[in-house]
Amino acid sequence: MQKIIESVPNFSEGRDQAVIDAIAGAIASVEGVQVLHVDPGEAANRTVITFVGPPEAVAEGAFRGAAMAKERIDMRVHTGEHPRIGATDVLPLVPVAGVSLEECATLARALAERMFRELGIPCYCYEAAAFRPERKRLEVCRAGEYEGLREKMADPERRPDFSDGWTEAAARSGASVVGARNFLIAVNFNLDSADAEAAGEVARDVRESGRKGPDGRRIPGLLKGCKAIGWYIEEYGIAQVSMNITDMDATPLHVAFETVRKAAAARGLRVTGTEIIGLVPERVLLEAGLYFRQQRGLPADAEREELVRLAVEAFALDDLRPFDPWEKVIEYRMENKC
Repeated sequence: MQKIIESVPNFSEGRDQAVIDAIAGAIASVEGVQVLHVDPGEAANRTVITFVGPPEAVAEGAFRGAAMAKERIDMRVHTGEHPRIGATDVLPLVPVAGVSLEECATLARALAERMFRELGIPCYCYEAAAFRPERKRLEVCRAGEYEGLREKMADPERRPDFSDGWTEAAARSGASVVGARNFLIAVNFNLDSADAEAAGEVARDVRESGRKGPDGRRIPGLLKGCKAIGWYIEEYGIAQVSMNITDMDATPLHVAFETVRKAAAARGLRVTGTEIIGLVPERVLLEAGLYFRQQRGLPADAEREELVRLAVEAFALDDLRPFDPWEKVIEYRMENKC
């Protein structure tokens, strides 16, 4: 079986198309790498680039992308809505075929060490590649964001796994969080409101970590394997519940959608649509299509195209901009590139 892994690095630039093109071009320059999708966000000032290939080629593509991001992005002047700690903010390796998560973790650790050794980029290792149990969680590694990084560098308990302190290079590039994980769904739920705090309340209702109660104890949220925050997106003039679904088996997208919809309604808000960031596996839309057919009292037997069409309609994936399954479903993109 051919070995294929995916990488979905997030770069702290979503406004300058020349910078985005330079980073994507550096990644695509590696033989065997296929860039499947480039998803910039202007208000978040963040771009997600999805690419696949043999393990060593993907690691090389990720390294070249990080090198270009370091050259073209200065974190000392960077602003944006999305949490971030560096020019190459998060860099996960994801097993696709013929490769285990453990193999991706070994590759990710080697990549993080190389980024530090050759580029001077401080690196945390997270998820399956974490050296410390608490650093499995991205939010632990990114705590304090770029603005708090200098202070963390001085603390042996909080400094990156690969670092030599607050250097001029570190000040410019920030840190990167490099790791290995299974596929996740990055999704934003659009609200009929511009109130970021209201969106944050909905996020705390539904995310697995929940919220702190009046007595300081944590009250868990409604959805397993989900992380969420609320924010206002100036680009669209609306607030969103921004979510990462890290366990699609525990929480399918349609379950997350319905739960957010009900939690929003309980606070007098309405979900007007859904925005998928990056790519999504076909099974996510097929499962949703079956769910929505059953909701409407329709028989389960339907063609795949019909199930996908119904999912796009029910999620209102066209709410902010056109949604083309041939551009957003990972299997379709891989077919187009082969």
